[in-house]
This record gives sequence, structure tokens and C-alpha cells, in this order.
Amino acid sequence: MAVWIQAQQLQGDALHQMQSLYGQHFPIEVRHYLSHWIEAQLWDAVDLENPQEEFKAKRLLDSLIQELQNKAEHQVGEDGFLLKIKLGHYASQLKSTYDRCPLELVRCIKHILYTEQRLVRDATNSSSPVGGMMDSMSQKYQQINQAFEELRLMSQDTENDLRKLQHNQEYFIIQYQESLRIQAQLSSLATLPPADRQLREPALLSKRATVETWLTREANTLQKYRLDLAEKHQKTLQLLRKQQTIILDDELIQWKRRQQLAGNGGPPEGGLDILQSWCEKLAETIWQNRQQIRRAEHLRQQLPIPGPIEELLNELNGTITDIISALVTSTFIIEKQPPQVLKTQTKFAATVRLLVGGKLNVHMNPPQVKATIISEQQAKALLKNENTRNDSSGEILNNNCVMEYHQTTGTLSAHFRNMSLKRIKRSDRRGAESVTEEKFTILFESQFSVGGNELVFQVKTLSLPVVVIVHGSQDNNATATVLWDNSFAEPGRVPFLVPDKVLWPQLCDSINMKYKAEVQSNRGLSEENLVFLAQKAFSSSSNNPDDYRNMTMTWSQFNRESLPGRNFTFWQWFDGVMELTKKHLKPHWNDGAILGFVNKQQAQDMLMSKPNGTFLLRFSDSEIGGITIAWVAENPNKAGERMVWNLMPYTTKDFTIRSLADRISDLNHLLFLYPDRPKDEVFSKYYTPPLSKAVDGYVKPQIKQVVPEFATANPDPTGGNPTYMEHASPAPVNHPHNYGMYPAMNDAMLDADGDFDLDDTMDVARHVEELLRRPVESQWGGQQS
Repeated sequence: MAVWIQAQQLQGDALHQMQSLYGQHFPIEVRHYLSHWIEAQLWDAVDLENPQEEFKAKRLLDSLIQELQNKAEHQVGEDGFLLKIKLGHYASQLKSTYDRCPLELVRCIKHILYTEQRLVRDATNSSSPVGGMMDSMSQKYQQINQAFEELRLMSQDTENDLRKLQHNQEYFIIQYQESLRIQAQLSSLATLPPADRQLREPALLSKRATVETWLTREANTLQKYRLDLAEKHQKTLQLLRKQQTIILDDELIQWKRRQQLAGNGGPPEGGLDILQSWCEKLAETIWQNRQQIRRAEHLRQQLPIPGPIEELLNELNGTITDIISALVTSTFIIEKQPPQVLKTQTKFAATVRLLVGGKLNVHMNPPQVKATIISEQQAKALLKNENTRNDSSGEILNNNCVMEYHQTTGTLSAHFRNMSLKRIKRSDRRGAESVTEEKFTILFESQFSVGGNELVFQVKTLSLPVVVIVHGSQDNNATATVLWDNSFAEPGRVPFLVPDKVLWPQLCDSINMKYKAEVQSNRGLSEENLVFLAQKAFSSSSNNPDDYRNMTMTWSQFNRESLPGRNFTFWQWFDGVMELTKKHLKPHWNDGAILGFVNKQQAQDMLMSKPNGTFLLRFSDSEIGGITIAWVAENPNKAGERMVWNLMPYTTKDFTIRSLADRISDLNHLLFLYPDRPKDEVFSKYYTPPLSKAVDGYVKPQIKQVVPEFATANPDPTGGNPTYMEHASPAPVNHPHNYGMYPAMNDAMLDADGDFDLDDTMDVARHVEELLRRPVESQWGGQQS
């Protein structure tokens, strides 16, 4: 729920606190009328402490004013007239107030949003209707931003302490020099006559004693300051490490997981702007504390005082270096993954990005990134830090790219646009593993320095697993490997281990996600569809979904072993259904016209209770990527008996000749789509428009589908032989159906189960098409052929 909607439900003191947030600096009317727009902007992506971010803030200010002006322009009526004037005034007022300091507008709105969220959270609890809908993501973001504010204050505090320490140390050195000067004066008294020496020596000795006492006391004070500062830095680094763990090990890893699932058709992983802003704040805070620790070390070297501070500073320096190394290496990421099914000799692209590149000024000396394809074993060795230099499993063309800095977005990235896998070197396969189960990965690596070559980093990142194919026929099996890996890979795994078996509901989630993405439909797989798939996968007859909840499916069952009585696997059958639906049946699936996941016996049970001419569409059990029509009609060989007929399955090849809708239109005996929808009501919007009349004595031929046993013989208007291409008038539902039937014969197109062979029926259609190609002289007044 939008924060503003919840804020308006506040009561009592919380409401007064919310109202006090607004005033001339930011009118509450602006918050109200632009609430959706305000809450949709990435205010947290603007670093208020960085003056270079002012251009982002200015862009937000300009957009806010434009939104206000647009809102004002759309006001109509008497009340609208007054509101139009008021909103226009607020637009001018905000521009005047913040045009020279747009960062202050961002600071103001961030404060308003954070306070509103806090008030709403405090006023409700998780069990209340409002509190239950509180956006947990915004709470998490608020906690992260609060931690950054705490780190900013802690770093400012240590900066102040460091300056104070430096000032005190400088004064100590001055006093120390004074003690040396007094000592020199005392030494010079030896050259004076005794009377003069006795006159001057007591004062100098007293002064020396006073200075030395002060120096001793001040040395202890300086040591305490140094230890206190080191302890504060330890606390800062503890919070810094905790914050970095949340951002890198939680948020960034979740983004990578979303990216992995997006490869299966999941929702997009989302942008990196907020993550980059957090990583840049981390880099800035780390670098600031690192410089403070280095300055503290410089002060210690300038004035060595015995004690544990040297060891403490060395420890702090090592810790801060580890933290920044982890940040830099973890934020070298693949923004756009290479295709996970990679065909040789085919162009592909990828994009890598360094989230802290702009903040650490890496772009001042742009690094070069190299891409290499390596095997699963080489990837394992790489993560174990074993020497794998120059090892690769193939040759990639155009595999070097320089990182580019984009000033407007502040991103540092390398876009590989024209890579191509020239050759692949496969390893020895294990057991029954096929080439489409072998996983590779693209290794991206680079080297760069920060802080004027102060620190040099070698960074590497691995792509998601890649399956290499050499022919399109391998695509579906390779896709199965990728789907299983993306779905069930665990974070931090050894490359590229996945469980050999998973619970059926887990697999259902994955294939449903894949199906919706491939078909580009919001209509996913229903519980009934998933039960059908379970029956197919486990050779079961149970219709109870609960029977399958604890069952597991192995990789072998999924795409290594053929289904019983078939020559294809479960995945190959399902992938064929997806491909057919994606290419030819998408609108019909979205309309709900295709039941699809129904077996022959279920179709028969469903249709026998319906009037003759009722039909349904189901995916073929026996053929990959096939769909068949089942309908109920009279048995021509036994009067008064009805039976369910099944047409031989259509495939992609058939639909490239004639669409499903047109084929259904051709078949006059199909009247109602199950359960009772007139077929034209469902399919007519997809019918191909009628052809134009003959020109110059030629009739343009067209292919139509005929099922001879169910074709209606209509008298030919020319008095010739009857044609079987014309539509019969559909009989009313409540009347007996009277189809013009051929006499019973041994028809090669009819199998023992009442299935028709589509190829033979298409031969009839082609024969008629050939007849239609001849000039129709009698019909067109004897025109020339």
C-alpha cells in the first residue's frame, strides 16, 4: 500500500507530527496530488554528501515541477480552476526555492518519506490490516539508510578526533622542542663563570622540570587519544562490515538470484541504481576511514610513543583493506548475462559493470576486460585459487573490451556486443551424461588500481552456467539443463552442482514460470494442468493433487529417461507443447479455448455427456508438439450409438499451411467448443477473410481441411460432381444431427481408435486445389485461360 494512503489514516499526535512535516518549504498539497509520483522516485539513489550528485537532484526537481504543471493543466470546472492556480503557484514556488540548491529538495523529501514511514510503522502493528500491508522492502531500505547515517556520524566523529589529536600532537612537538632548547641552554652554562651559572641554572632547571612533567602527562594523554581513536575506528569498521554484508551478501546476492530466475522466465531482476548508490556510499565511507587510519599511522610515525597503538593500527589497516577488497571484487558483476544456451559460430553479447568504479575513479585509467570460456572443472579450480592461468575450453572472438564511464548515469561498464564462440573443447563425459548436460561458464576478468596505484585489484566474475550446442536440434535438451540449474542451484555452491532430485511442487513452480514466459501469457498452468503433468511424469492415475506434494522427480526422469511407451522424455514433450503454443496457439490459449492438458480417456469422459458436435482441443500424448481435436458424434457403423473421435495431431508444420482457427472453421461437424460455446463465437475473429473473386478467368485456389467421413455433400451449382469444401449449416443443438456421410468403407485414413490421419486428409484438399487451378470457362463466360 502507498505510504501516503496509510499516512492519511494516522490519528492524534502521529497525525500532528505528520502535518508538521509540511509548510512553505514543501506544501502538503504537492504531497497529496503527486503522491504516486513522489513514492516512485529513487530519492535514495542521490548521495546528499556528494556535490557531483547535484545534476541528479536537479533532474528530479525539474521532473517534479513538470508533474505539478501537468497536474494543473488537467484541472477543469470551478473547483479545478482554483486548484489549477494553486498548483501552478506551488510549481513556481518550489523552483524559486530549490533551483540553486536541488540537493536540499531531495533531503527534504527523503526526510518526509522516512518520517511518514516511521509514524505509520509505530502507529500500527504487523497484525493490523494497515500494518500487515506495510511495505517490508521500504523498511529494509530505511534500515540500510539509517545505518549509513550512523556511519556518516561516526566517521565525522573520528575525523574531529583525528584533527584534535593532530593539533595536540603538534603542540606537544612544539613543547618538546622547547624542552630541547632548555636542555641546550643548561648545557651551555658549563662555559659560564660559576657565579653566572648559579644565577641562571635554578630557573632553567625549574622550567625544564615543568616542561618535562607536562610532556610526560601530555604523552599519556596523546596515547589515550590514539587508543580511543583506534577503538572508535574498530566500532566503525564493525558496523561497516555488517552494512557491507547486508548489501553484498543479502541484497546483491538476491539480485543475482532474481537474475538467475529471470533466465527461466521469472520477473526481471530490476535495476542496479539503488544497489550502486549503496555500494558507492560503502566505498566512500571505507575510503574516508582508510585515509583516517593512514593519517593516524603517520602521526604515530611522526611521534613514536611506546604502547600497543602500533599493533592496533596495523590491525585496522589490514581490516579496512580486506573490506575494500571484498567490496571491489564483489561489485564487479555481470549486468547482462550471455545466453545460457550458446550456439557456436553465433554472435552473442554480455555486459559487465563495476558498481564502485565511478566513486573510486577507476575510469580515470579505463581498465580492459577479457572474456574466456572455461569448463566446470576449471571453474572449480579457479574458486579454489588453483593456478588456472591461460586455461580455457574454447576460443571466443572479440573477447576484449574497455570499460566505459557514462557521466549521466555514473556507471562504469564494458559492453561486449559482438562475441562469437569459434570453437569449444569438451571434457570427458561422465556416465550417461550427454553433451547438452555439460556446463561451461564465461569468465570475465580485469585488473585496475585505485588511489594512484595505492591498491591494485585483480577482479574476476563467472557467468551463469552455459550449455554449448552446435545445432538447433540440441536446443531443447540444453534448455532443460539450464532450467534445472537456474531453478535449483543453491547460493555459494561448488560450480555447478545441483540436486539430482527435487520435490514435484518445486518443479511445478519452475515449469509454470517457464511456460508463462515462453507463451507470453498471464494464464499459467492450473492445478488440473499440473495434476495431468504429474500423471504423465509418474505414470500415475491419481487425480488428487495432494498425492504428488511429497513426491520427488529426478533429473533422469525429467530429461534423460523416455516416458513409458514413448521415445521422448517428459521435458521434451513439455517443451514441444510450449513451442507449439508460443508459435501458433498463443491467442487461443489466452482465450481459454485450449484445455490442452487432457488425456484421451479424460476427453472421452468429458465429451460423452455433451451434445453431438461438441469438441475440445488437447495436446497430443503420442507426439512432441502436437495438438488434436476430439469431438463427439454418431457412430456411422452403428445406428443410435455415439462415440468420441480424435483427429490425428496437428504440428507446427500443419499450422504453417493453415491456422488452427481456419481448420476448425473448415470442419462443419464441429459446432460447440467444450462445454457449450458456439465455435464461431470463440474462433471467428481469427478466421482468414474470404478470398476475392476470380480475375481474368482464374480462380485463386485455397487449401481447406476435409474429414471425408464427416464432409457434407452439397449439390454443385454447375451441376457437376458434389464438392466437400463448402460449410454445412450447423444443426440446432436440441435436434438430431444429420451429417451427409459417405457409405461405410475401409478407409486408410481411419485408425482403430477412430483417429484420422491428417496427411491423407490434406491429400484430398490438395487434389481439390489442383482442380481449382483449372480455368472455370463455363462460370466466367468463356474467358481466355
